[in-house]
Amino acid sequence: MTKELIINSSGDGVEIALLEDKKLVELHYERGQDEFAVGDLYLGRVKKLMPGLNAAFVDVGYEKDAFLHYTDLSPYFRSILKFTKDAVSGNTPWENDFGKFKNEQEIIKTGKITDVINQRPEVLVQILKEPISAKGPRLSCEISLPGRFVVMTPFNDVVAISRKIHSADERKRLQRIVESIKPKNFGVIVRTAAEGKNTAELHTDLMELAEMWQTIQKNLKGAKAPQLILSEQDKTTSILRDLLSESFERIVVNDKKLHNETKEYISRIAPEQEEIVSFHSSNQSVFDQYGVTKQVKASFGKTVNLSSGAYLIIEHTEALHVIDVNSGTRSAEAGQEQNALATNLEAAAEIARQLRLRDLGGIIIIDFIDMKLPDNKKQLVDAVEKFMANDRARHTILPISKFGLMQITRQRLRPELNISTAELCPTCKGTGKIGPSILLADDIEKDLKYLVDQGHRDLALHVHPIMEAYLTKGNFFKKSILSKWNSRYKVKLKIVVDNGSPLTQYLFYDRKTDDLIKL
Repeated sequence: MTKELIINSSGDGVEIALLEDKKLVELHYERGQDEFAVGDLYLGRVKKLMPGLNAAFVDVGYEKDAFLHYTDLSPYFRSILKFTKDAVSGNTPWENDFGKFKNEQEIIKTGKITDVINQRPEVLVQILKEPISAKGPRLSCEISLPGRFVVMTPFNDVVAISRKIHSADERKRLQRIVESIKPKNFGVIVRTAAEGKNTAELHTDLMELAEMWQTIQKNLKGAKAPQLILSEQDKTTSILRDLLSESFERIVVNDKKLHNETKEYISRIAPEQEEIVSFHSSNQSVFDQYGVTKQVKASFGKTVNLSSGAYLIIEHTEALHVIDVNSGTRSAEAGQEQNALATNLEAAAEIARQLRLRDLGGIIIIDFIDMKLPDNKKQLVDAVEKFMANDRARHTILPISKFGLMQITRQRLRPELNISTAELCPTCKGTGKIGPSILLADDIEKDLKYLVDQGHRDLALHVHPIMEAYLTKGNFFKKSILSKWNSRYKVKLKIVVDNGSPLTQYLFYDRKTDDLIKL
């Protein structure tokens, strides 16, 4: 699988498209006015305790107070409170060696928030979810600093290895390396990207994160809540940090400054791939040139068409998302069961792509075409798991129920991406209403009479095909409306069919000069 990153910078912000085998799978927007991003660290102040919810509301500078649940406090919450208080006051004898920081007693998983928080303390928090709808950000005190190969977690000494690294020997090798090089008082989660990496590469990544923690301590000194302490990297570099691999074939940027920043970042984390970064200097839009715009138009909206003639219907509600699979015009020559399986497998691949592309989160219900054979149902579930393997969001897939429905839960971190692909109706101009069609002939006749009074005698009337049929329809017993007008106004009026004309639009032309006559 080859990957491409197409980056379009404009006055409104940055649009980032991730293509896999030329197919759009992720679309990210980084707007200039976005204030909160997942991973940002803030000095917040507890505003209100909610014992009934076992949670607290924290002021981090957003119009709605952020939400902090007890389960997101971290076992080392007391240590975080102590660290925050000391760092803000500047009382940090451990500033140059965090290993000397003395941790407090851990809190229990089943405790109550009123047992660990009293008054209104200041605390270092991390954005877990961006503000969605009318809700403020969701917070966590389980501080994590992500690198390319590892994630560093202060206040503990635990080393964990990604479950996606299956080799027992490789897991043991990474465990030994990380335990020997990590700083004291820091836990480390080894990411899947670390598989096969040597000690030097892992050590460099760890040292960069240790420096980041030093920066956090310096930024906390003298800070007053609410205040941003450390911002997550911009979306471009965070995507490169998380996704960059040997399968990346091209990174195209249309902004010179962003191109230089991206190239500098690539040269630092993967110098052997620096040449894949290129600058787009053509007058054509970078999204148009690489087919992103066309794919966006085809991929969003209520209906998503599949190449076989089948299609998906995607509906959104406040509580969940519903996806209906329909066979459409797909040929059923192979038999009903095999046709259902083939359609469902094709739909499964597109659904996995749509979940990433639209960043759908929460509960997702999929109504696949009914199948009778258990083996076919299992094959479909296995296919969905395979297609969603590259999805970075945490997700759970349940087997197909007796009603033929599949349930998926997917992590929601930011608002769902919803792009309108509809264009302005040329007839109603977006109002949803047109003039009364029954009066259209009367309006045309009024304008015709006006033109005749102005001296026009040889005219062509350009109208929609339906209107042309209405005006020229006549028989032996009854004259057409066109014949009546020609007779009544002593004019030579010719009807011209315009297939591109809106239903209620009509235009008069001078037949001698072919000039449009403005009314």
